Amino acid sequence: MKPIRQFSPPGTYFVTFSSWQRRQLFVVESYVRLFLKIVYGYKRDRRFLLHAFVLMPEHVHLLITPASSLTLERALQLIKGGYSHAFGIAFRAGEVWQRGFTDHRIRDAEDFAHHREYIHRNPVERHLVERPADYRYSSPFPGFRLDAWPRAAEAAYFQCWCGTSKLAPFPLTLP
Repeated sequence: MKPIRQFSPPGTYFVTFSSWQRRQLFVVESYVRLFLKIVYGYKRDRRFLLHAFVLMPEHVHLLITPASSLTLERALQLIKGGYSHAFGIAFRAGEVWQRGFTDHRIRDAEDFAHHREYIHRNPVERHLVERPADYRYSSPFPGFRLDAWPRAAEAAYFQCWCGTSKLAPFPLTLP
C-alpha cells in the first residue's frame, strides 16, 4: 500500500518531478512552450511565486512558494494536471508524468541560494551546456520573469500588519 502524503506546511519548496517512464519529453520545443505557458499562467494568477526552474529532458526542478490559500500538493496538481490536460488536447498523447514528486522545504536564505544554484547548474552538470544562461529551458536564460524570495523584512511587516505569524507569500500592496 502506498503511504499517504501529508499536506506540506506553507513555505518555499524545491520540487522535482519526472516524465512518464523518464521519457525525453522536454527535447521538443512545442512541449516546452506548452509547459511554460501553463506554469506562467498559474504564476500570473498568483497561485504561486516562481523563483527558479529548469526543464531537463526527462524531469523538472522548480523553486516555488505556493500562495497562502494553496498547499504545495495542490500547486503541483495544477501544474502537472494542467499540463497533462493541455498536452493531451494539443498532441493527443497518453501519460505524461510519473506519479508524485519529491520536495524539500527551504529553511533559510543559504538553503534557498543552494537550491537555486543546483537548479541553474543542472544542465551544466549533465553536459548539455557550458554555462547556465545558455540552457534555453531554464530560468537563467535571458527573458524569464521570476519572483524574488520574500525577504524577512517583508514577512516581519506582514506579521505586524496582520497580527499573524504566517509569512506573506507575495509582495504586499497595502491601502
